[in-house]
Amino acid sequence: MKIGVVTFPGTLDDRDAQRAVRLAGGTPVPLWHADSDLKKVDAVVLPGGFSYGDYLRCGAIAAQAPITQEIIKQANQGLPVLGICNGFQVLVESHLLPGGLIRNEHQHFICRDQKLRVENIDTPWTNEFELGQEITIPLKNGEGGYIATDETLKRLEGEGLVAFRYLDLNPNGSMNDIAGLRNERGNVVGLMPHPEHAVEPGFGPDISAAMRSGVDGLKFFTSVMKALVNA
Repeated sequence: MKIGVVTFPGTLDDRDAQRAVRLAGGTPVPLWHADSDLKKVDAVVLPGGFSYGDYLRCGAIAAQAPITQEIIKQANQGLPVLGICNGFQVLVESHLLPGGLIRNEHQHFICRDQKLRVENIDTPWTNEFELGQEITIPLKNGEGGYIATDETLKRLEGEGLVAFRYLDLNPNGSMNDIAGLRNERGNVVGLMPHPEHAVEPGFGPDISAAMRSGVDGLKFFTSVMKALVNA
């Protein structure tokens, strides 16, 4: 299966996302921000880092890029799309996911291993988790505070569209401890933490068994492979 990984000017984690796809058994396909061709990929990852200097708002300019316009079109037809950190911001700015992401409540960049609870497993990106499973993956952002109107929050909670929730510590002041969302169809998922940095022993978060050995992030990528094979 071919998984496209988009590179915008300023993207940092595209190579890490490509490696995660490869470790999950997929074939990563680099996609360039100025192109409109998705190269017949089966799914797309919008990785983290920055995009176009994050001028205006994080992800606001990237939401207008030619590749994003094609992703919006195909996501609305069911293409699985995962947005990580800046990619989550791009999904929100593209209106593929509701709400907004603002400066962290404490006004500081934060980098830590973050504990999450899996709130929804009915998506191509989360089907290998168990409902309510607690996982740990790295978090690194300065503008990860999730906001939404009361009406939108009520709809997200009522329709089960919260995909991940922060546990133990809300690192950025996100409303309702929301760390990630899915769309109504389930094919689009966005989150602020970085699963692509927890896919290989020796390079992930600390766990009780050994330092840097957490691999909870790999299930995002094996999940989409499973979903595509069974489609």
